[in-house]
Amino acid sequence: MMQWLSELEQRHGLDRLTARARQCVIASFVVLLVLVVSRGFLIQGDELDWRPVLAFVLPLVLFLPSIIGKRARGHAWLAFVSLLYVTQGVMLAAVPGQTGRGIVEAAVALVLFAGCMAYARFRSRQQRQSGR
Repeated sequence: MMQWLSELEQRHGLDRLTARARQCVIASFVVLLVLVVSRGFLIQGDELDWRPVLAFVLPLVLFLPSIIGKRARGHAWLAFVSLLYVTQGVMLAAVPGQTGRGIVEAAVALVLFAGCMAYARFRSRQQRQSGR
């Protein structure tokens, strides 16, 4: 695996891989945020309350400064938090009538996980090479 990653870095370059991983993180983060907000409002029924929505959204929103600031360590932590959303999506997929929504949420959270881990790796190696 390490040899494959090294070959990938040599073939495409760290700058390009870092930029692609960042694009993946931003896209999957936004899609997951939209899915979580919409699900938060759907489970409420007739009365609208922000507390359930905040409970689902807050763990993601806390990582916005790390995403905006391009911090590798913050992306690594976001990868671990995204696994909570994978679990949540799998559990939602087991609910009758919510299978598709749960599968989509789990898949998007897995893409976020992979993108965050790739960004954390490539960004930290990029910073090491530039001497920061």
